[in-house]
Amino acid sequence: MAEAGLSYALPSTNLSHSPNTGVLMRGSFSHDSMLISRTPVRVSFCGGGTDVDEFATSHPEGGRVASMALDRYVYVTINPRFDDMIRVSYSEMEFAENLDGIQHDLVREAMKLTGINSGVEITTIADIPGRGTGLGSSSSVTVGLLNAMHSFAGRPPSKKQLAEEACKIEIETLGAPIGRQDQYAAAFGGINSISFNSEGTSVEPLSISQETVQRMKREFSLVFTGKTRSASAVLSEPPTSLSDREERLSIIRNQADVAINLLESGKLDKLGDLLNDAWTTKRGVSPSVTNAAIDDLYNRVMDLGANGAKLLGAGSGGFLLVHGEKDLRAKMSMELSNEHRIIPLGADMEGSVIIHGQAQ
Repeated sequence: MAEAGLSYALPSTNLSHSPNTGVLMRGSFSHDSMLISRTPVRVSFCGGGTDVDEFATSHPEGGRVASMALDRYVYVTINPRFDDMIRVSYSEMEFAENLDGIQHDLVREAMKLTGINSGVEITTIADIPGRGTGLGSSSSVTVGLLNAMHSFAGRPPSKKQLAEEACKIEIETLGAPIGRQDQYAAAFGGINSISFNSEGTSVEPLSISQETVQRMKREFSLVFTGKTRSASAVLSEPPTSLSDREERLSIIRNQADVAINLLESGKLDKLGDLLNDAWTTKRGVSPSVTNAAIDDLYNRVMDLGANGAKLLGAGSGGFLLVHGEKDLRAKMSMELSNEHRIIPLGADMEGSVIIHGQAQ
């Protein structure tokens, strides 16, 4: 998914439900005008990688992440068309006569799951690059698509339903070698402990004061490396040593427990220190987690006075999460080149919501 302009069309005629296929035909859409969903991306403080089923279902304690939904969003619009065609707009433009003709995997599978099969225009637009940022943006697209389509069909989904269906599409249907934290963070929003095991996934909001939330926005920054990468490609790489990888993931799992305690106690300086430990551990999980350019950027922000930093997501590109005193952001803005965009760490507390065209 990538940035794309909005599109508009004439209102369609009513749609009806096909009793044989269960899909929505002309006659049963709840809306005859545009509907827009807004879905946050996320930041993972510690625990990334332990949300993959292979680890989460085999480790005695399961997987766990300390996660925060970020106030940067993916927007999905869905609008009825005058005709039966399907138009999809993202970094490319697609016109299709049926679902099988749609090339965008997430759009196609979300339409299949929600039963919408014709006569709509769908667009996506994002506050950040659409893929490869380490912020879970692809899963935010999936969650946002499902929320928009379910609501458009007149059956607003629960947060849990959105997360579970997004996991089904990405992991089970499309076979992406990813974990489950992104979908739940996007759907639920907030600052959470998210746990994964053989019995499923649970989301527990952390007990954090408003003062700590405000301090997080002042002290933590996201610094763009200038590069994006495919998380699936990085995660698909075989580790140099399987036993070493499992040992590192166990350490990362324990770091999530520590991060959660530090967040709830407001000890952000110590959380900054922990980011360095997390980055050191993560570097050995996959051969492509880091590269010379990322190592250089890490060293530069540390030289500017950062207390700690780590690369977000699977690795090899995206954003660094950086902690430091409140003047660090100004220093980085002055010293780093324009490609290294800097974003304050603001929290989203709502998760995926419909911001225009609420279901009737």
